[in-house]
Amino acid sequence: MARSQETFNKKEREKQRIKKQQDKQEKMKERKNNKDKVKSLDDMIAYLDENGNITSTPPDPRKRRSFSAEEIQISVPKQEDRAQPAERTGKVAFFNDHKGFGFINDTETHERLFVHVNDLSGPIKENDLVTFEAAKGPKGPVAVNVQVVKG
Repeated sequence: MARSQETFNKKEREKQRIKKQQDKQEKMKERKNNKDKVKSLDDMIAYLDENGNITSTPPDPRKRRSFSAEEIQISVPKQEDRAQPAERTGKVAFFNDHKGFGFINDTETHERLFVHVNDLSGPIKENDLVTFEAAKGPKGPVAVNVQVVKG
């Protein structure tokens, strides 16, 4: 007895294709039936309530608040606007004397800053407590004017 030339996958693909055609026909009939039922403009409008949620009912005019354009902030404040002390303290997490660079962890912000040997006022080593000023480098925050805290 000879085997059928159609495989299981071919049959499944054919069933899927026929189902897809039937779904398409049903959607087309539904669109034709609903063509006469045109929505009015009022049905399509959405409103915002006092909390900023989208609703289908207009908001209560008694709860309306007015804002001036100067009060609205649409951006993140710049790095310079944020108040940070000029001199900060931190702990040397890593420093390589041969390569001349390392990293300092700020004690307050827990930010990790890069430090180069040219920005040091004296020699430093790992776990030293230091004071420094933060600056913006080409690849991120950089510690400058680094001094070891005596104590």
